[in-house]
Amino acid sequence: MDEGWNQRLDGKVVLVTGAGRGIGRGVSLVLARAGARVILVARSEDEIDRAAREIQEAGGEAMSVPADVSREEDVLRVFSRIGEAFGRLDVLVNNAGIGAFGPADRMATEEFDRVVAVNVRGTFLCAREALRMMKPRRQGAIINVSSVVGFKGYADQAAYTATKHAVMGLTKSLAAEAQADGIRVSAVLPGGTDTGLIADARPDLRREELLHPGDIGEVVLFLLSLPERAAIDQIYIRRRTSKPF
Repeated sequence: MDEGWNQRLDGKVVLVTGAGRGIGRGVSLVLARAGARVILVARSEDEIDRAAREIQEAGGEAMSVPADVSREEDVLRVFSRIGEAFGRLDVLVNNAGIGAFGPADRMATEEFDRVVAVNVRGTFLCAREALRMMKPRRQGAIINVSSVVGFKGYADQAAYTATKHAVMGLTKSLAAEAQADGIRVSAVLPGGTDTGLIADARPDLRREELLHPGDIGEVVLFLLSLPERAAIDQIYIRRRTSKPF
């Protein structure tokens, strides 16, 4: 992609984590429509199988691999499968994430630890393995899905907010490390998006005013369509309402 933007990803091998529902599913569908070969990863095998079938029935290419990204052995197995099936990875969309909401003084340590394990450890493990596959080819893209709480804070979201701040720190460091190898690392920070997680975190928000998961997919596609000489560090996507999320 030397001149202008290329909205096609024909033949690109793309891994999306947390792909069974919400933003991950929306991103997977958008990238598949653009021609990418999508590997869908999530803990729920039924959900990623359904998403993969939807892509395949629409004429796209998809493979589902159930895994818990907080478990190193699961992540290594996913990347082994990718190596066997495709021999390379062009794009990683680090989307898998969970939340725990409520007053910090009532949160169990185990609950906090689980959010950190998925949102931070999982993001790191997948990014590390992606870099190991991308560096020899000196090209690739890693897009980490953070959140508006990656730069703001809300009551009753201490664990989730802490992990999304960590994702931003990880993104910035990886971007500085990987640029010499021709790899772009960016973050997408969605505001309120119509997912199960937002229903738990912000039940006060009106569903009809929320972003759609596919909207986030279009932003990811935009990042992947940039000329090779261009890079964007982060994009914050907010809802078009009088009260920002």
